[in-house]
Amino acid sequence: VMKFKNKLQLFLLALLLIIPVNGFAYSDYVISGGNTIGIEVNSKGVMVVGFYKIDDRNVAKDAGFSIGDVILKVNDMEVDNINSMVNLIESSSEKTDFTVLRNGKMKKVTMELVRGNDGVLKTGLYVKDRINGIGTLTYIDPESKTFGALGHEILESTTISKFEIKDGKIYDATVSGFVKSRNGKAGEKNAIYDKGNVEGIITENEIAGIFGKYSKDISKMNVIEVGKINDITTGKAYIRTVINNDEVEDFEINIINIDTNNKTKNILFEITDKKLLDKTGGIVQGMSGSPIIQNNKIIGAVNYVIVNDTTKGYGIFITTMLEEGDK
Repeated sequence: VMKFKNKLQLFLLALLLIIPVNGFAYSDYVISGGNTIGIEVNSKGVMVVGFYKIDDRNVAKDAGFSIGDVILKVNDMEVDNINSMVNLIESSSEKTDFTVLRNGKMKKVTMELVRGNDGVLKTGLYVKDRINGIGTLTYIDPESKTFGALGHEILESTTISKFEIKDGKIYDATVSGFVKSRNGKAGEKNAIYDKGNVEGIITENEIAGIFGKYSKDISKMNVIEVGKINDITTGKAYIRTVINNDEVEDFEINIINIDTNNKTKNILFEITDKKLLDKTGGIVQGMSGSPIIQNNKIIGAVNYVIVNDTTKGYGIFITTMLEEGDK
């Protein structure tokens, strides 16, 4: 009996030795971003973003379609993009079956299409299969080359619903100017991105940000320690972002509050840096994903602006992004 007990103890000790102490596989050091990126994501299927009437009838809505539905199949044939959906519809009869994703569940919608005087079948649907935009790279894991950006999910602007993505890319981008923020209205960062200069492939669009594999050389990039939640304090910190061309700079902020209960709005802060305020008026669209640095550690990423006071905003814990990106 004693022999068996000793073996069991040794086995348990071996398990303890091979399980990571923090319970997660992400690195303790990452490459911090701050650089502006162009973002392009392709939908999984085709998203319904609106309706139009045909002969004064709302054919699609009456058939059972809802704004935000993602069309995955037409007559049991997979839909990859708008062109493939159109081709499948054109080769079908007037009565057509659609398989849609709605609130995480599959639904069937059958609709009688209307053939116009030009011979084209009409659906009564406005649809979208791609979203383009500007954001900020947050980090690159030097071991896995996984990257995270934005600090929040990509939403479709018409439906304000999560954009279910098939794939996407991030591109090198150069800042060309700003529309300044003012209380009551967030401004925006303008940038030009080069589709011939791909920085990475997007694979996930989640509540904590977009994630994927970075494709450029990282051998000369510096790493920074990952700050855990207990490391974060109120007071002075910095956001790392670009306001002139491609130059990544640190701008001073003041952390007002830390919330461990909220999923994504964890770090409440205000911008105190005069240079940044003069240039942008506060937090602007396109700044999402800018790393938050405190005591030479990356602790989070900017993800929301407070519209009523655009000098203030929220950040998400970097550990939350790393955990999501590591899945």
